[in-house]
Amino acid sequence: MPGQSRSISSRFTLIIMVVSAAALVLACSAFIVYDQLSVRDSIVRDLSAQAQIVGANSAAALTFNDPKAAANTLAALRGFPGVISAGILTPDGQVFAQYRRTGVTEVLDLPSLGPTQEETYSFHEGDVLLVRRIELQGKPIGSVYIRNDLEELHSRLQHYALIALVVLLVSLVAALLLSAALGRSLAGPIVKLAETAGVISREKNYSVRAEVASGFNETDVLVRAFNDMLEQIQRRDAELLKGQGELEQRVEDRTRQLIAANRELEAFSYSVSHDLRGPLETINGFTYMFLHDFGAKLDPAGKDFIQHIRSAAVRMGDLIDDLLKLSQVSSGTMHQEHVDLSAIARSIAQELQSHDQQRKVQFVIPESLVAEGDSRLLRIAMENLMRNAWKYTSKHATARIEFGYDAVRGSYYIRDDGAGFNQANAERLFQPFQRLHSLAEFPGTGVGLATVQRVVHRHGGRIWAEGAVEKGATFYFTLNSESSTELRQPA
Repeated sequence: MPGQSRSISSRFTLIIMVVSAAALVLACSAFIVYDQLSVRDSIVRDLSAQAQIVGANSAAALTFNDPKAAANTLAALRGFPGVISAGILTPDGQVFAQYRRTGVTEVLDLPSLGPTQEETYSFHEGDVLLVRRIELQGKPIGSVYIRNDLEELHSRLQHYALIALVVLLVSLVAALLLSAALGRSLAGPIVKLAETAGVISREKNYSVRAEVASGFNETDVLVRAFNDMLEQIQRRDAELLKGQGELEQRVEDRTRQLIAANRELEAFSYSVSHDLRGPLETINGFTYMFLHDFGAKLDPAGKDFIQHIRSAAVRMGDLIDDLLKLSQVSSGTMHQEHVDLSAIARSIAQELQSHDQQRKVQFVIPESLVAEGDSRLLRIAMENLMRNAWKYTSKHATARIEFGYDAVRGSYYIRDDGAGFNQANAERLFQPFQRLHSLAEFPGTGVGLATVQRVVHRHGGRIWAEGAVEKGATFYFTLNSESSTELRQPA
């Protein structure tokens, strides 16, 4: 029989035997206690009767001060093997006559009689002592005591204890045989149910069913409920498999659609890069030639119109470049490597400063701030953020642009003290073509921060901004490997 069935049967047998043993022990204990109390009462009654006889026969001896006659009366107690000793006492407690079994020595410690008590007794470890008053014509003239052993009581206790032990052993054997038979009938279906559950768990075969009996007891109901549960699981499993197949087919379809969409996007990017740039270059070229060859014949308004055309064409070119960058950072394979963000920031700062050497801008960049990521994408993000800071501090005579790492927030940051923005509009910063300043204030396409956000998301991080109007702005961003950031000696 499997270990599981042995466990159930043994527990069932153990329960029956423990309950049976407890009931038998309680019953035998109650019987033995009752018998001991009955025997004690019987001994006390016998001693009381003997004391009455001895007292009645000794009244004359006490009256006429005849100890010998009293001793003869006590000697009649030899016929009672349980009596150890006996004695007659005077009213003042002196021994008048005494009887003792051969070899018995005794130190009397008699219980005292109360004023209204006729007799009293006390049990000790090996004997019982009874004291009774002796009266003549209603007046006390002395007392008699009888000391009896408890051999009968102890003998009966041993006898009944042996009987109780035999009954207990026989009952436990009977309970063992009975519980084994009942265990097979009651635990058998549960064992088979457990074996069926084990097969289903191992093989994941929900078509297996447990054997159902024809009865209607709790075990049979449990087996039927288990089979009903298996049927429901089998049906749902079939539905899940069917749904999984349909889902896989949908995933394959969506994947093909996504691949096709990516190809269309690549084709669109190629078209934007080549087909749209051609007309823009033509517009720029002809407007330049028009101004060069016929500029002298135009009035100031005409020249201004031509300049507007050229500016719009340049802005269109910038917008195309930004859209291409946004498309490029959203696709393509990433190459994880150690990227020195501090070096990238210094390179961008030098490039910005070289284009406008008249501006007084202080760049604060740590000595070495290293992260894990794609160097090309991270340079695009850093360039957009630092160019933003450069642009929005251009209205101030002096400016400060800082790049660093905030250990408390666990994020990198680029901070400036430029125009800033209203914090209520912070969420709009990272949406394409959303601008918080007009073109007249600060030029731009509104795509740069959206590009930065996509770069940060591709690195498993997030980006957010904090700022206030004319109090500067701070852009925070995290990467999936900020734990590898190393900061040495800030510049």
